[in-house]
Amino acid sequence: MERAEKREFVTELNEVFKASGSVVVAHYAGVTVAQMNDFRSKMRAAGGTVKVAKNRLAKIALQGTESEGIVDLFKGQTLIAYSSDPITAPKVTMEFAKTNDKVVILGGAMGATALNAEAVKSLATLPSLDELRAKLLGMIQTPAQRIASVVAAPASQLARVFAAYAKKDEEAA
Repeated sequence: MERAEKREFVTELNEVFKASGSVVVAHYAGVTVAQMNDFRSKMRAAGGTVKVAKNRLAKIALQGTESEGIVDLFKGQTLIAYSSDPITAPKVTMEFAKTNDKVVILGGAMGATALNAEAVKSLATLPSLDELRAKLLGMIQTPAQRIASVVAAPASQLARVFAAYAKKDEEAA
């Protein structure tokens, strides 16, 4: 990398650290190119990104961001997974780490909060923002459906009574 490329990369990575909902740092020594491409495509499909960065450049990019507390995690072969949704990057990284024992999660950051490996794992078990929205919408719709069925019940019962009287009159005649 030339000096200008390094500057551009550091600036780009700095913006990533400032804008991301969460950042996960992991070791990836021994992961094949095919496995890494698979991981990247899964992360991209979920709305996140995976980058392999030089530790020195990542440490420089962390300066002046809220995530500056995770500088110590950048030792050895590290990758950075990030997303705007705080749950996406930890969840996809944990799923990939379960199937590939060579990926070791070191920790991460969520805003100004530095996370250790256990915190990243617990964050990965939470439902995503879309799942929470769906649950909330379901909770809101359920009472409305019950109200509609309660309001409609007397009318349907009344219709059954009229039908029964009509049937009785037809049999009598």
